[in-house]
Formats: sequence, C-alpha cells, structure tokens
Amino acid sequence: MNEIEAAACRKITWRLMPILTIGYILNYLDRSNIGFAALQMNREIGLTPAQFGFGAGILSVGYCLFEIPSNLALYRFGGRRWLARIMITWGLVAAGCALIVGWRSFFVLRVLLGLTEAGFFPGVAFLMSQWFPAEKRTRMLAILLLGVPVSSIIGGPLSGALLGLDRFGGLSGWQWMFIIEGLPAALLGCAMLWVLADRPAVAAWLTPEERIAIEDRIASEPRHHEVAHFWVALKDPRVLLLALIQFGFTTGSYGIGIWLPQIIKTAIRSNLTVGFVSAVPYVIAAVLMLVWAGYVDRSGRRVAHLALTCGLGAAGLLLSISFGVGWLSFLWLTVALIGITAARAIFWAIPARFLTGIAAAGGLAFINSIGTLGGFVGPAVVGWLRDATGSFSAGLAGMAGFLVLSTLLTLILGLLVPRG
Repeated sequence: MNEIEAAACRKITWRLMPILTIGYILNYLDRSNIGFAALQMNREIGLTPAQFGFGAGILSVGYCLFEIPSNLALYRFGGRRWLARIMITWGLVAAGCALIVGWRSFFVLRVLLGLTEAGFFPGVAFLMSQWFPAEKRTRMLAILLLGVPVSSIIGGPLSGALLGLDRFGGLSGWQWMFIIEGLPAALLGCAMLWVLADRPAVAAWLTPEERIAIEDRIASEPRHHEVAHFWVALKDPRVLLLALIQFGFTTGSYGIGIWLPQIIKTAIRSNLTVGFVSAVPYVIAAVLMLVWAGYVDRSGRRVAHLALTCGLGAAGLLLSISFGVGWLSFLWLTVALIGITAARAIFWAIPARFLTGIAAAGGLAFINSIGTLGGFVGPAVVGWLRDATGSFSAGLAGMAGFLVLSTLLTLILGLLVPRG
C-alpha cells in the first residue's frame, strides 16, 4: 500500500468507523436488552419462559422478511440515506417497546423492531466493502463487531441500573430501559446523513488523488470466481453454505446472549450485579476478537480460523454444562462467547472475496437473513427446553449442536474457497 492509499485509509477509518461502530452497539443493544427487561417484565405482564423465548426470537422473523428488499433499496438509494432511515425507524420502535402490555403486543413490537432493523448490518458490511481494501477488511469488521461485546459491556450495567428506576414517574424500570436505550439510535441516524458518503468518489473529505487511489485499489483486487449478479449469487453454493454457517453460530450466540441474564440470576439476586457480571465475558471476548482478527488478516486463512472459532464455541458450551452452576461453568461460557464473537469478525470478511456490485448487496442480505433466523431459533429453543426440563443445560447443549454444524459446514466451504 503506497502513501496516498495509506493516508486515504486513515481518513476513511476515522470518518466511518466511529459512527458505524456506535450504530452497531446501539443495534445489538436494542435487540438484546430484552434479556434484562425480562427480569421485571415477564412477571409484570405474565409471560411464561416459552412465550418470552418465542417473543425474544421472533424479531428475527421480521428481520428476515425485509432483509433482502432493504439491502436492494440500499443499493438503489445509497448507504448514507438508507442506513439513516433504518436507524431512525428502529430507534423509535425500540423506545416504543415500553408500550408492551401482554404477549400479543410483545410479539407484534418485536416483529416490528425486526422489520425496521432489517438490512442494517449487511448494509454496513456492503458499505465497508466499497471503502476498505481486502487486507484491511477483517480488522475493520472486527472493530465494527466490537459493537456486540461492547453493547453487553455497557448494556449490562446500564440496563441493570435502569431497572432500578422502577415506578419512577409512574413507569416500570423495564419501560424506562427501552425508552432511554432506544431513542439514541434515532438521533444517530440523523447524524449519519451528515457524516457518511456512499463511496470514495463522492467523498469531499478525501483529496482527488486519494479518491482515485482507493477506488482503483478496490477495483483491482483479485477475486475467487467473482459473482456480480444478484440471482446468480443466490444459487452459488458458497453463498448457501455461508448462510447456513451463520445460522448455526447465530443460533448459539442468541441462545446464550438473550438468556445469559436469567442464567446468572439463578445464582445472583441483585439485577445490577447481574448486569456487571454479564459484561465480564464480553470484555474478554472483545479483546481477543481484535487480536484474532489481526492475526487472520496477516495469515489470510479466514475459512480455517472460522472453523476453529465455531469449534471453540461448541466446546465451551459443552464444558460449561459439565460443571453445572458455578464459576467454572461461567468460565467455559466465557470461552464459548470468545469463539462466537471472533467467528463474526472472520465470517464477514469471506463473502467480499467473491461477491461484487448488486450481488454483494443482495448476497450479503440473503446470507444475513438466513443466518439471522438463528436469532429466533436460539432463544425459542432454550426457552422451550427450559420449560420442558426446568434447567438451562439442555438448551446450552442444543446451542453447542448448532455450533458443531457450523464447524462442519465451514470445513466444506474450505474446499470451495481455497484462498478464503
């Protein structure tokens, strides 16, 4: 990379990454804070574990229904305007979850939240593929995906504290939590209209030489059996495998993440303490994800490391079950979250190796829409098994099974993307 390209990448990083990462922190917070709301809300409105698990996961159904149309709209209207629209509408719906009064409104608002969020992450991933050369993407995606652990690091203590506002101003603590954590997304969406640009060629904050250098660098990248057409991308076996791989580790991720506060609550009384304790594994996972992503960028062996991270997640879950309830079990849950968190950063650098243009926009959305169904399956399966068995062990074993599936499918993907 020459001096002009390096200078452009530095400017792009400081311009795009802070606002996109904060957006992803809010995105994950607003879909996962339902786990903390449950500590008060379930009893107050009369939700059973199965109803809560189903409602927590049904967000993914709304998300999947609108994922591909949303990303095709992003390709048509541009990332700046469409990502701003997504954030504004989802922020308003997230705050509106304070209006939940029973299982019906719970289900409806969670579906609506999924509809309004649809396309955000694949839209951001597509936008980043227009700005960053291949040798930078895994690290940039790792920075973006810090949003997942950081949302838990911040959101755990914050949500636990907001639950303490119970009955302040006539509202329950969980209602205050939804309002205070939801509205910032809408405000940040307005800011995106001023900060983002769709591609380097129209970025006024780059010099003409920098614009040309970055556009030429990205356009000249070698690609493995490049696909540029939307419908061809949907039939590509690599795309189908990636969708199923993401489905597996997303199922495990949401199965753990949504229920983690209630798992910890079995051993700890204070909601605030639950919030702080739940943040610990995500702090460790965030640091190790960045380290792992940097190593993967240097080695270039993304598919092999994706298999390794998924396998680590499965092993951590199975070992956490074998130690029952206690600190050793919590330690192995942390290991599982390290594997799953690192898998996300490595995973999203792979599709850009062979998808371009509208195939990238639609293909990324298709992969994410199928994968995101795991956000429904994970919480729902854990909730159903919790109702059926009275413990979380069966649910965690089920999540381990999905991660084993992702590991095996990744090994098959390695045969199709040898330079992945």
